[in-house]
Amino acid sequence: MDRPNIVLILADDLNYNSVGCFGCPVDDITPNMDKLAEEGMKFENMHVTIAVCQPSRQSMLTGLYPHRNGAPGFMPIEENVKTLTSVLHDSGYYNGILGKIEHCQPAEQFCWDYELEAMAAENGRGRSPYIYGKHTAQFINKAKEEGKPFFLMANSHDPHRPFAGSEDELTKFFGYNTYASRHYTPDEAWVPGFLPDLPDVRKELAQYYSSCRRFDEMVGEVLKSLDEAGERENTLVICMSDNGMAFPFSKANCYLNSTKTPFIARWPEKIKANSCDAGHVVGGVDFAPTILDLLGLQDKLETDGTSYLPLLLGKEQEGMDTVFTQFNLTSMFNPYPMRCVQNKQYGYILNTWSDGETEYRNESQSGLTFNAMKAEGRHNAEVAKRADFFVHRCKEEFYDFSKDPDALNNLIDNPEYKEQVDEFRNLLREYMLKTEDPALEEIQNDAYYERIEQFKKETLERFRAQRGAALN
Repeated sequence: MDRPNIVLILADDLNYNSVGCFGCPVDDITPNMDKLAEEGMKFENMHVTIAVCQPSRQSMLTGLYPHRNGAPGFMPIEENVKTLTSVLHDSGYYNGILGKIEHCQPAEQFCWDYELEAMAAENGRGRSPYIYGKHTAQFINKAKEEGKPFFLMANSHDPHRPFAGSEDELTKFFGYNTYASRHYTPDEAWVPGFLPDLPDVRKELAQYYSSCRRFDEMVGEVLKSLDEAGERENTLVICMSDNGMAFPFSKANCYLNSTKTPFIARWPEKIKANSCDAGHVVGGVDFAPTILDLLGLQDKLETDGTSYLPLLLGKEQEGMDTVFTQFNLTSMFNPYPMRCVQNKQYGYILNTWSDGETEYRNESQSGLTFNAMKAEGRHNAEVAKRADFFVHRCKEEFYDFSKDPDALNNLIDNPEYKEQVDEFRNLLREYMLKTEDPALEEIQNDAYYERIEQFKKETLERFRAQRGAALN
């Protein structure tokens, strides 16, 4: 058999339950992903390792936790870290990336043969299904000309902020709204349980769902190009998200709605059609070892993860029942260290930054939703309490996600759960010790923090220089 092609389609900030086949009730929200799930397998308990764009992708492509590959936030991985794509390149694969090129750094360590800067205005700001389909076709033709199997990473900018049809989009895209084939109304929007049902929340969710629908159209265009090139049968397609939606209590946190991703895999004649894995828990660091296992290259890359290839092929696999996730730095390098361990039922979160005074800040707080929560909180004590908890948190959180997937009821001080809390607290500590996690107080890693500070300094200097050049 010819070596299989690999196509990884990644959404940007798509919640796991914003997909039809994962339970989203919004009308006709993801027909292409739903069809893909019918043709392959979906995972009910797949988690990315860190719920923010660049480190999530880099963790997937290195198979290492962010504090182990040198990129805890929006930073390049360390120079001595190998990547999945470098191994594939050395093994004769033709590598392509569509969009989010800047989120795989340094570029030379990822060994791309074909690149598309999708965020450019002429490419629809990374939100044009047609452009992705067109460049998928071009990429496959190039690979054929080279006589090589291919690895394609198709990174959409949907449904990342600014959402389709929003005022924010007009501001950021110089007075223009990007095209979307469907615009949902607030009445059509479904409000997830971790958000209050308020008019402006519905308005922003409607814009978000319009962007989700457009991402699904991008999936359809990529798959169409794959079919038209005659590469459907010998290609493993994986479709997922880099993290949860950019709303409070989701992206850039460690909740179920932060890291749990919709995950669909199709490989004709290898992966059983219309199948589902609901019994295992799988993480982002497991992606690279799985692909290498598939290709017989598992000894070419040292990773923190475990191959889940047996699960894809419908076999039993022990040990895939717990996942460790984290968050470290915002895009402006503000530190909010969070660590989480969870299985199918429980999740324990450690917020080492929470001291009752420090205030958490991320991009979702500039949107309609959080502002609506603050306004409602002036006369609604329950919403005010929820908004305040988002900003301040507490040191430890514990949830029964099987009953409370939206993390509304913190059980950390509930005596009925003391045994489970102690078990998960110990599990997390063991993981942090094993991986030499600098978020653990007794682990001193001055080089880790010095690297963050140095990159922060360089980034700010570069930003000021660019801003100065623009003003001149």
